[in-house]
Amino acid sequence: MSTADRGRGVLGMTVFALAMTALLTGLGFWQLERRDEKHALVAALNARLAAEPVVLPPASEWPKLNAATDEFRRVRFTATFENKPDAMIYTSSSAVRSDIKSPGAWAFLPVRLATGEQIVVNAGFVPNEMQGRAEEDRAVAPLLTGRPEVLTGYLRFPEHPGLLTAHQNEARRLWFIRDIVGIAASLQWGSVAPFYIDLETPVPAGAGPKPGPLVPKLRDNHLQYAITWFGLALAVFGTFGFWLLGRRRA
Repeated sequence: MSTADRGRGVLGMTVFALAMTALLTGLGFWQLERRDEKHALVAALNARLAAEPVVLPPASEWPKLNAATDEFRRVRFTATFENKPDAMIYTSSSAVRSDIKSPGAWAFLPVRLATGEQIVVNAGFVPNEMQGRAEEDRAVAPLLTGRPEVLTGYLRFPEHPGLLTAHQNEARRLWFIRDIVGIAASLQWGSVAPFYIDLETPVPAGAGPKPGPLVPKLRDNHLQYAITWFGLALAVFGTFGFWLLGRRRA
């Protein structure tokens, strides 16, 4: 191999090694930035969860609500459960309810405000033993009193189906994501708010859906990921150094 060819080979490997080292180092710093963002998000969520419930904003302000600033905000309002078909949303466990440790479903129903608007409410967890439709109907029936109740819960925002989302069983009224717009259309609930409420209280007696406090637990592995990327960058740079040293000795 000529000296010129050897020089081009060294130059090419140098460019490649420096580019890979820069890329991997950049990914490490990006993970550190993500860690800072995650910590800020956790602090914001904890503050919202610890705050006293506020009055639910009027319907005129609903379009301004969004997940970034309002997710998990505690609210209080008075509404009446509508006597309409409920929807069950399957869950294998829960990342926001520490008391849910087994498969079951969330019972979603519409409630109506005194001003006429409808809001979808997650009335609580229904255990796996009640996953027959007749049993689920009996569990939800005590909520349909026709009387206004003071409800306290958390603002949440809907999910949207993707290519890998399991298809709903409409005959069973069983869904696999919290697509409240699609559910409302399928069950003919009518127009609903662009958010839903995870109910905290009141907790009904008996075997009905069980609401409860939310305690979101966000995974924070960004430091480990950053160390991994920095380690790979160091390995690439070190390997290149040994290779270059060997070339010079040859």
